[in-house]
Amino acid sequence: MAKATIQLIYEDDDIIVINKPTGVSVTADRSGALELVHILNRQLGLQKAGRLRLVHRLDKDTSGVMILAKNVQAQSLFSAYFEKKLVKKTYLALVTGPLPAEQGVIDAPLEPSPGKPALMCVARKKGKQAVTEWKLLADFGTIALLAVYPLTGRTHQVRVHLAGIGLPLAIDPLYGDSKPLFLSNLKADYRLGKNQLEKPLIERLTLHSYQIELLARPDNLPDCFIAPLDKKFAATLKMLAKYNPRGPEAFLNPDDFPAVISAKKLQ
Repeated sequence: MAKATIQLIYEDDDIIVINKPTGVSVTADRSGALELVHILNRQLGLQKAGRLRLVHRLDKDTSGVMILAKNVQAQSLFSAYFEKKLVKKTYLALVTGPLPAEQGVIDAPLEPSPGKPALMCVARKKGKQAVTEWKLLADFGTIALLAVYPLTGRTHQVRVHLAGIGLPLAIDPLYGDSKPLFLSNLKADYRLGKNQLEKPLIERLTLHSYQIELLARPDNLPDCFIAPLDKKFAATLKMLAKYNPRGPEAFLNPDDFPAVISAKKLQ
């Protein structure tokens, strides 16, 4: 990952906005791999990157849009936006399980799991407040695409909350199934050639921080930043749209499919 090129979405004198790849840790971890800021400093050069400072975080295996500050003043300003809920975050999640409704709100406090501090669990009495809104974008049958809006920022919040209502991520080694998704899972008449081995459509965590909207912001700053899906996530969505029983009509709003594929703003 140290050699990966991280996509820049926006840059000015105070902040940079990036599309964090899956597998890149925001802070140092036990793997010994370079964390996000060090990778960016190598990629951009210290003179251009400055002393990058974290404003918020994403799980190591979650990809998507992140804002980093170049100075203390910007870090303080944007951190305050997050703390005061002046930022609306939209995640895209591929999930499995029967849909309880077309939208919902999950209000379930979280805390580290007893005996497994790296995992989080719902703790109604002693946990920290955690609230997540979600809505269905597309029902592909065995898999669905959700837009997810975390109103708080707890560790693994989206993953634990969705699993808790019976909609675990399609791929999530910690809170669901770790098996990759193959085209043969979707296409009934799929056939491999002799001596060929099928490659996964996707084998990463099926969660992407797609969009950050700033409900308050400095002058001349865009009000929305969007992180395009990586190639495998986008290809998987295309195959799901093509090979589900309803085709593109699986999307409740037909405009959402081209919007997500072309990285346009979701409402």
